[in-house]
Amino acid sequence: MFSFFHFSRLWNQGKRIDSNLGIIFLAIGCVFLSACSSMIQPISSGKPLVDYRSSVSQMLRRLPPPPEPIVVGVYKFRDQTGQYKSSDTLVQYSTAVTQGGTPMLIRALLEAGNGKWFTVLEREGLPNLMNERKIIRQTREQYLGEKEGKPQPEEGTVQHFLPPMLYAPILLDGGIIAYETNLLTGGFGARYFGAGGSLEFRRDAVTSMLRSISVKNGQILNQVDARKTIFSADLESGLYRYVSYNHLLEAEAGITSNEPPQMAVMESIESCVYALIMEGLISHTWSLANPAEVQPLIEDYLKDRDSKMVAQFDNHGNVVSVVPDPSK
Repeated sequence: MFSFFHFSRLWNQGKRIDSNLGIIFLAIGCVFLSACSSMIQPISSGKPLVDYRSSVSQMLRRLPPPPEPIVVGVYKFRDQTGQYKSSDTLVQYSTAVTQGGTPMLIRALLEAGNGKWFTVLEREGLPNLMNERKIIRQTREQYLGEKEGKPQPEEGTVQHFLPPMLYAPILLDGGIIAYETNLLTGGFGARYFGAGGSLEFRRDAVTSMLRSISVKNGQILNQVDARKTIFSADLESGLYRYVSYNHLLEAEAGITSNEPPQMAVMESIESCVYALIMEGLISHTWSLANPAEVQPLIEDYLKDRDSKMVAQFDNHGNVVSVVPDPSK
């Protein structure tokens, strides 16, 4: 006679078998997914890019050179927005924009005219530079017997003193002054019989400002600003349909494209450097080695800056004034 005890024992054994099979299949699935995760990549990550160039950096490199490089000092190009990354679910302590504005500005200055426009002096790490020079002097005095009162040996010898540091007649200062999010948001979508898709987009903006300062009297020679938009888009599509009784087909696909904010910051800084060079040509703060190249540069710059303004030049190609365009 088949008792209830035998039935319950078989039932428990069946449950244990089912649970063991479930664990086995789960382990096999995890191993399969981990093995395929390195092979299934919808978009290749690619190799690191050396010397990233934007459209603005190409303009900087094509600039004709001045008679001689201009010595400038850059102490700090700070993030003055004070903004953190936005989130609807948690508190973010990461800044919205990069804190590396100073290296970006130095790179843009060194790119201008393929390195022929500016001689950039190290000022951000000035304490480290001064400490290193102090160590060199102390080492030479201790081991080579050099004293400041002795005649300076010839250059190229072991006992040659450190030459004096260069000073900058012009300082460049400024910062990232604004990072605005959700300036423009929107999207559209459609579905028909369980099949359809949607598109959402968002536009942000970052603004940088740069000014040149005369060390001689502290006068601000020129000040410019540049604004770069940051565009993001999210495209999604899906299918939700019963293919037969009690059989449901569901599929989803999507892709999101975000313009890198740090690259937008770099382009805005490069635009500031380009505009500062153009404004300096207009105000005669500096000039070009070939004066004949000034006029086409200024005319193209004014078209981009303000289409209602034109420049007037003398017989030597120098800017006399910037006035409203009479044709407008």
